[in-house]
Amino acid sequence: MTALSHKIPISTLVLVHTPDLRVLLLERADFPGLWQSVTGSQEGGESLAQTATRELKEETGIDAASYGGVADWHLSNVYEIYPRWRHRYPEGTTHNTEHVFALEVPHPIPIRLSPSEHLSHVWLPWQEAAPKCFSWSNRAAIEALPARSPSTATSTARSKR
Repeated sequence: MTALSHKIPISTLVLVHTPDLRVLLLERADFPGLWQSVTGSQEGGESLAQTATRELKEETGIDAASYGGVADWHLSNVYEIYPRWRHRYPEGTTHNTEHVFALEVPHPIPIRLSPSEHLSHVWLPWQEAAPKCFSWSNRAAIEALPARSPSTATSTARSKR
């Protein structure tokens, strides 16, 4: 790989979910059986929201603007890059900083997968989606979803009145 084709060790994780907290998961093509939310590395000159929006469109065909745009959770995780994927980054890079975003859609919507990246998709209740993820940061984000979802927050606020 040339220096220009190396990934930047800054990425986004995008939780796509419904108001009743069904979560979209994607099965990786390069490692069948590994499930995750939408993820992807930042490209030069992009804001984090632009990265999240681009990756969402590339991996699922979802146009975030059609659903109000991605929501920045202002949460980041630093994790060690799996050794099998380090060749994608500049030499000596061992850690990545991942920034969490979410997109609420009204119901499970049709997904257009990028076959080079993902084999299949599934919509699961958050309690089933979290343990299915191979990444600890993805699991943690899904586990935090009930407290952060706009629909859940609105319902909670109404019930406290």
